[in-house]
Amino acid sequence: QVQFVESGGGPVQPGGSLRLSCAASGLTGRDYAIGWFRQAPGKEHEAVSCSSGFDDSPLYADSVKGRFTISRDNAKNTVYLQMNSLKPEDTANYYCAANLMRRRCVWPPLKYEYSYWGQGTQVTVSS
Repeated sequence: QVQFVESGGGPVQPGGSLRLSCAASGLTGRDYAIGWFRQAPGKEHEAVSCSSGFDDSPLYADSVKGRFTISRDNAKNTVYLQMNSLKPEDTANYYCAANLMRRRCVWPPLKYEYSYWGQGTQVTVSS
């Protein structure tokens, strides 16, 4: 059974940093892309970043470019999202999911191509 579990969220002040983790079980290797998404109350799901199964450069939403970094640790089957210089508008529930239809990221990600969504981890940026 494939499962993704996100962690690392919490309250943080503007300008602060958090590192989110997405631990995968039941799925190994690099034959798929991994995406981070977020959803704030009353707003649409938003794609944040994508890491390809190839050694391509990751892709990011314009709103997080230069502040967020996605990385994969294949030995641990874990994907990370390092978030720096956080802003109140980054407040959302953050999810990860796997794209088993593509190994290479496309932007914007096609949500329907992603599977095995985790429960998410809440990030709250507030002073």
